[in-house]
Amino acid sequence: MGLREWAGARWERRAGRAGTDPDGVPDDGPSEWLLIPWLLLASGAAADVWEGEVSPRWPAAVGLVSFAACYVAVVFVGSTSAPARRRTATLLLLPAAALATALGAGYGGNWLTLFSLLSLATGVAVRAPLVLPALLAVVAIGVLSAARSGHTDQMLTVAYSALLSGGVVAVIRRLVATVHELHGTRGELARSAVEQERLRFSRDLHDLLGHTMSVVVVKAEAVRRLAPRDLDAALAQAADIEAVGRQALTEIREAVAGYREGSLSTELGRARSLLDAAGIEAVVRQSAPPLSAQTEALLGWVVREGVTNTVRHSGATRCEIDLHVGPDLVRLSIVDDGQRAAARAGTEPDETPKRPGGGTGLAGLAERLAVAGGALRCGPDGRRGFRLTAELPVDGDEAP
Repeated sequence: MGLREWAGARWERRAGRAGTDPDGVPDDGPSEWLLIPWLLLASGAAADVWEGEVSPRWPAAVGLVSFAACYVAVVFVGSTSAPARRRTATLLLLPAAALATALGAGYGGNWLTLFSLLSLATGVAVRAPLVLPALLAVVAIGVLSAARSGHTDQMLTVAYSALLSGGVVAVIRRLVATVHELHGTRGELARSAVEQERLRFSRDLHDLLGHTMSVVVVKAEAVRRLAPRDLDAALAQAADIEAVGRQALTEIREAVAGYREGSLSTELGRARSLLDAAGIEAVVRQSAPPLSAQTEALLGWVVREGVTNTVRHSGATRCEIDLHVGPDLVRLSIVDDGQRAAARAGTEPDETPKRPGGGTGLAGLAERLAVAGGALRCGPDGRRGFRLTAELPVDGDEAP
């Protein structure tokens, strides 16, 4: 591959994968190609060689070419985060510093600009926290070389230009590294947001379909039992199945769109209907002022999940739903008298459900309520039965 093709490929990599070098290592500094034109600072020294202003002429020319080669090598090798290449670039600084010192102290004048180039190379190769001491060392060597060559009037200029050149490169490299870190953080945040949205959607879909399918199964069993002896009642149950199915389709569309907000009164009505269809006596006690939409939605999910679990797993004959709003706390309790409470609880009384033992639905509810500042506890209720309790804080404008 020729030099032109290699350079073109290098530029394509930088345009398509900003912040990476050919080895795939993140680049934390300015492009090396932007530092090559700074070799024009040595044009004055090159002119002295060309015009014969220095003697001996050929050693000066060889020294200048060698310094330029060291500078280019440091810039290209040091503009990467690979530790091995950074060490190589740091070692290349040593002959570059020796050449700059010898040429600057020996000839002075235009040759003192080599310390500005040496400072640029130092800013590329040396990383924090060593970059500042390294730049100060370059400044000190430059000032001493100016004094040794008899150009004491240029000492301040050499010190200022050397410190400024390397400092600017170091600052730009740090800014580029910060930009790379911000890009990485933004990518992590985007992935986290996607994971959170997947989790939210899986919770909604699980709670929604679990409840709906339970209603359909219970009512289908009621149709099967009623059809031989009471056709009208069986048809009524079949009509309920149709209505539940249509409502479920609507709720699934709303859940997919992310706009679904459950109504507590609607969920309580559905819970009463489901419990009645399952042959479970439903007792609903509700003494609460209007609640916020978020609180009603969360409590609606609790009613849906709790009643679904009662119908599917409890074998209960009675289920009590009690909603109470205090000065600072909203408490919703679902208590049944099922005989298989211990088998389905897997927890001690008033324990927060966890995903491995408490089921996906209850664990998802616990996570939902925890985000809103609430809590969910469940467990056996005495010798018989099962209790599910949800608590949420009351906003100031909702307190009775």
